[in-house]
This record gives sequence, C-alpha cells and structure tokens, in this order.
Amino acid sequence: MLKTSLLGKDFNSAPSNLDDGSKSLLESRSGVASQNVYPAEEANGLSIMQTLIHLLKCNIGTGLLGLPLAMKNAGLLVGPISLLAIGILTVHCMVILLNCAHHLGQRLQKTFVNYGEAMMYSLETCPNAWLRTHSVWGRYTVSFLLITTQLGFCSVYFMFMADNLQQMVEEVHMTSSNCQPRKILVLTPILDIRFYMLTILPFLVLLVFIQNLRLLSIFSMLANITTLGSMALIFEYIIQEIPDPSSLPLMASWKTFLLFFGTAIFTFEGVGMVLPLKNQMKHPQQFSFVLYLGMSLIIILYICLGTLGYMKFGSNTQASITLNLPNCWLYQSVKLMYSIGIFFTYALQFHVPAEIIIPFVISQVSESWTLLIDLSVRTALVCLTCVSAILIPRLDLVISFVGSVSSSALALIIPPLLELVTFYAEDMSCATIAKDVMISILGLLGATGKKRSLYRKYRSSFLKTVKP
Repeated sequence: MLKTSLLGKDFNSAPSNLDDGSKSLLESRSGVASQNVYPAEEANGLSIMQTLIHLLKCNIGTGLLGLPLAMKNAGLLVGPISLLAIGILTVHCMVILLNCAHHLGQRLQKTFVNYGEAMMYSLETCPNAWLRTHSVWGRYTVSFLLITTQLGFCSVYFMFMADNLQQMVEEVHMTSSNCQPRKILVLTPILDIRFYMLTILPFLVLLVFIQNLRLLSIFSMLANITTLGSMALIFEYIIQEIPDPSSLPLMASWKTFLLFFGTAIFTFEGVGMVLPLKNQMKHPQQFSFVLYLGMSLIIILYICLGTLGYMKFGSNTQASITLNLPNCWLYQSVKLMYSIGIFFTYALQFHVPAEIIIPFVISQVSESWTLLIDLSVRTALVCLTCVSAILIPRLDLVISFVGSVSSSALALIIPPLLELVTFYAEDMSCATIAKDVMISILGLLGATGKKRSLYRKYRSSFLKTVKP
C-alpha cells in the first residue's frame, strides 16, 4: 500500500504506456487484487497519528541541521522572520496543491490525482491551445523535478554521512568524556572525504535492493528513534551558556541571503508527499488538520534550532550543526545516531525516483531480464548520487543548489501556477491571481538569483576536486 502512496498512482485512470509498466510491476510485487479499490476505504489506511509521523519524517532531514548556517547567512533578525514567511508560503502552496488535486479529481471523477497528473489535467483544459496540446509535458516536468529533488537529497545524505564519519574516525584519538566546547582545529585529513563516500557506497547499494516496504518500515522506525535521540542531545547542548548575541548582525548581505533562501526551501522536503499521504488516510477529510498541526511543529522546530544554533556558535557555525558539537563521546554519539537515521532514510527518499524510473526501463525489456535490469538501475542511481557528492563535496552548497533548482519549483513556483490554470476559467478574483503571480515570481527570483551566486563557488569546489 505504501508503495502505491509513494508513487501516487491512480489505478482507476486510463494508463499511458509508462503507467502500464508501472502498474503491472506494482501488482506483481504487492499483490494488488483489484484496480477499483479506493485507497481511503482500505482497512489498513493511515490514522491521524501515523500520517502526522510520516509528515514529520518527510520534512526532517539533513536540511534541518544546516539551518544555523542559514541563519548566519540571513542575520539574527532577518533569518527567523524569513524562515517563518517561507514556511507559511510553503504550507499555503501545499494547500493549493491539495485543493487543485481535489477539484480535478471531482471534475474527472477520479479517486486520486497525483502531482504530475494534476499539472497535466489542468493544462488539458486551459485556454491556450499550445499548452493543451503539450499538456503531457506538465506531468513529465513535475516527475523530472521530483526525481531531481529526491536524488539531490540522496547526494546530500552521502556528504552528510561522510562528513560525520570522517570527523568521528579522525578525531577518535582526541575524543574524551569531558564535553568542552569544540576547539578550532586545523587538521590535515588522514583520508580524503571521498574515501568515506566510497566506503558507504556498497552498503547503500545493498540497502536499496530491499524492495519490501514493510521491511523498510522497520528501518524507518529505527531512523525516527535515532533522529529523536540526537535532536534531544543537540538542543540540550545549544541551550546551555548561550553567548551574548548582541555582536551578531541582525541582517546579512543580499548575496548570503540567497544561500539562506535555498537552504530554507530545501528543509521543507515533504511537498511531494502531501497528496500520497492524504490518499492513504482512513479519513482523508482530516488531512488539513494534520497538515497544519504537523507543519506548525516543523516550522517552530526549524526556527528554534536555527536561531539557537547560530546564537550558540556565532561566526564559527559549520555547514551542519553536528560538526560544531564537542568532541566527547556523548556528542559523538549524536553524529552516529543521526547518521544512522540518515542512512536508513536514504532508502525511503531513493524509493520515489526508483519507482518512477525503474518500471519504465523494465517495460522496455523482456521479462527474463526484469530482475537484472531492476538491480542494475538501482545500483546506477546510487552510484550517480555518490559521484555527484564526490564532484562537489560541499554540504552547504549542494543543499542550496538542490533547494534552488528543484525544491523551489515544486514548493513555490508550480503550485500557484497550477491554481491559476485550474481555476482561471471559474472567475478567479484579481487578488487571488495577483497573489499566485507574486508567489511564483518570488520563488523564481530567489532560485535564479541564488544560482548565480552559487556558480562561482561550485566552479571553485569542482576545480579543487578534480585538480591533480
């Protein structure tokens, strides 16, 4: 069931050739007996608490640990206010997406409409003839952005685990039971960080070979437990003896604020999961309550961790807050626990692009090659995320880049445009039209401006990486 939720498939819709391959593969793996089962009426639908936990898990990842640096890039006053504004806008766009999907589902008499289908169906009825003719490209664009975003998350996970593994291994001789503030040490790495990435690679390849989501749910529970424990220890440390913040700038420069924007958007990772989560609830009409409650908790968590972390470490704030923690055994365990959680979360994030790409590839080959092609594509995708992490081993830059390229489009740019296309023919108010246009322009300007500021840093990091 969870597999169909991740894919967001509508088994009542008329399938395309790609959907035929996806559907037949899913049926063979998950034993779907009927294509006419309404997901919301299934006995094993998600409860309110289960949906809330999934929503929290979808949004709490490595981006959370980069928020103190994001606050540094924005300023002590501008950072929290801007993060709150971005959070509110993101939630509003999630609601827009839900409303459009519900409206299109009623119009087309479909049980469930996913993100890509919503874009395609809305373009099919828009006034512009060219857009109607090329409406399927709306679906392809959203699918491409989802794949890019999820694989971008996976690349960041590679860097995050390698960063923390390198620090734990190479500082083990300095680790003690005395948890004093971390000293600024200029250490010559014993092994290049790329070695640690390659060390992790085979274990992740074996992990993504697990296609049984019931088994993966056990790992997800373990990830939740380790993440909760590590977050408790992080807050326990950063709230102690916070220095006087009066020396910290209230507002940073525009160039660094653009980096803040990308990191902030990156942290709201769950926009692509709101429709599947609603579809899997026992009572989908209660999802709005879950969304507002869950996202309120997430925004509060983000602001508190980002602000307190920046106040605690000031100008020494690192790309991940775990890299600022004392090098004692207690806080080394934080890095270990969070890295374990991220390791298992990798498989869950990877599952989305894999289940979009693999069924299409398998549909092009004979049945005897199915298993080999499946495992080969999974291996290739994991290697792709590893190579991406190796080429640019800068956690903060990749977080900002993924946020600008894909997350901005999925979270801020596309939903308002989708609302315009879906409801334009139904007498939309001028205020709604202006609001949607402004949100999309804001997302576009933030993404475009930030990509320019990142170009030189990416180029520098890449040249350093490939330099003999």
